[in-house]
Amino acid sequence: MTTPGNWQKSSFSGPGDGNACVELAATPSALHLRESDLPHTGVTTAPIPLAHLLHGIKTGRLGTGTPRCD
Repeated sequence: MTTPGNWQKSSFSGPGDGNACVELAATPSALHLRESDLPHTGVTTAPIPLAHLLHGIKTGRLGTGTPRCD
């Protein structure tokens, strides 16, 4: 797997280049997530599963059964 070079820091992260943020990068075939504290460890996924994860987090329904995108 090729490591993407276009990492974007979460808007919820603190200012500057500190190591307290989640970063996201897109490649033609996948989305990549990593914690800035551990930049060599990451998760690779596709857009739909990531959308379900983020929706579950935002709505508080994460882990409560079948995801619903209202």
